[in-house]
Amino acid sequence: MASVTKLRSRDLAALADFAVSRPSIPEKAVTERRKYRTVWISDVHLGTRGCNAAMLIDFLDHVDSDTMYLVGDIIDGWQLKKKFYWPAAHNDIVWRILKRAKRGTRIVYIPGNHDEIFRQFTGLNFGGVEIRRQAIHETADGRRLLVLHGDEFDAITLSHRWLAHLGDAAYTMMMAVNRWVTTFQRIFGLPYWSLSKYAKAKVKNAVEFIGRFEEVVAREAGTRGVDGVIAGHIHTAEMREIDGIAYYNDGDWVEGCTALVEHYDGTMEILHWADEMAARSASGVAALAAA
Repeated sequence: MASVTKLRSRDLAALADFAVSRPSIPEKAVTERRKYRTVWISDVHLGTRGCNAAMLIDFLDHVDSDTMYLVGDIIDGWQLKKKFYWPAAHNDIVWRILKRAKRGTRIVYIPGNHDEIFRQFTGLNFGGVEIRRQAIHETADGRRLLVLHGDEFDAITLSHRWLAHLGDAAYTMMMAVNRWVTTFQRIFGLPYWSLSKYAKAKVKNAVEFIGRFEEVVAREAGTRGVDGVIAGHIHTAEMREIDGIAYYNDGDWVEGCTALVEHYDGTMEILHWADEMAARSASGVAALAAA
């Protein structure tokens, strides 16, 4: 893989050819894949141990769409510069995304702050993946939605980069503890639950930051004359209206494991994939019990 501090266009061209290889985890032969008009995912953080790769692979093997937006922080360049970590499952996620592009899905990649190195290629297309700084998405029911990562509205990221990196280190420690919790859940057959997500929801300052972020992003969207905005960055999935502007956040694949989807009538929905997998598992157990 090319250096995470410097990439050239030929490096990305080679990455685009990666789709002709074979994944270590083969695609599941799912007879009834769900189909949506549009899917948004962000904050995957490939290159970190916190990435819930298995759950995202399951999502990609069960869901199709005409268009997919990758709304930033897909690859965590900050962590890769500190220590290289790239298991086969992370390759498999890249493979699945590039394979979608080859099959005709429109893929729009909007780099975030953790994968900002890819912003230098804004406006280019590699292997069917369009790299954009921001995008305007028009829904099936005619609404115009601004799509961006959102770090440009994070005062800490903008003004105090050292503090952002310090916070990232603390967050990495929290995710290490979270992995122990997840392992315990898996061993004892308990449902998926994120310690870091729970802690963030309970800490007053975090709640206030999220609220301010959502309001600032919605206000900016209003000044641009669009009907709504879709962001990532804060790892908090949400759908709500703020001063007449529709605000959406697709969440993340570290804590919440969520995606935002658009149905063919323009209806928007947040998919909580841990719940989806649990429901599928329960249905399978019930089917076996009834047989």
